[in-house]
Amino acid sequence: MKPLREVGEAYMALATAERQILDGDFVASAQSSRKAMELSRMIPAEEAFDHHGFDAFCQASLALAEAKSDRFEECREASDSALHYFNRRGELNQEDGKFWIKAVFSRALALDALGQGKEALAEFRKAGEMIAERTGELPGKEEMQRTAQHAISRLESLYPGAKKPGYKAWWEFWS
Repeated sequence: MKPLREVGEAYMALATAERQILDGDFVASAQSSRKAMELSRMIPAEEAFDHHGFDAFCQASLALAEAKSDRFEECREASDSALHYFNRRGELNQEDGKFWIKAVFSRALALDALGQGKEALAEFRKAGEMIAERTGELPGKEEMQRTAQHAISRLESLYPGAKKPGYKAWWEFWS
């Protein structure tokens, strides 16, 4: 039997973290994301619960909270942890996609703040495409789009030689 109380508490902590991000309480959101991960670890491994997936959701929320708190090393670590899961999953359902976008966007913010502009440009482009293609609910979608577009414009002016998505050099057509 699934330990419903522990599962419910973990998801409630994650929902609290999401609400706190929207309310602008980023420090509390980071704490709630960590609490959600701690609570999920109390669920036995043999239970029918996607521990890795839930951790990825929490890490994605944590990454955005850390970025909004100007804690970019922590943001990069959390987003990399979330992306380790999402990038290997392939097809994601509606809810998973929301967290995947958040992880990519947060990673872009971290890379930019940490002075890794070329890598940040690629991540902002990827996040921008993901956000534009998102048909379901995505809290903060407009702000994320504006931020990504502004960053892309700024970084493209700093790195004019950076390849745009879909661009192929002439020699790539013949290889």
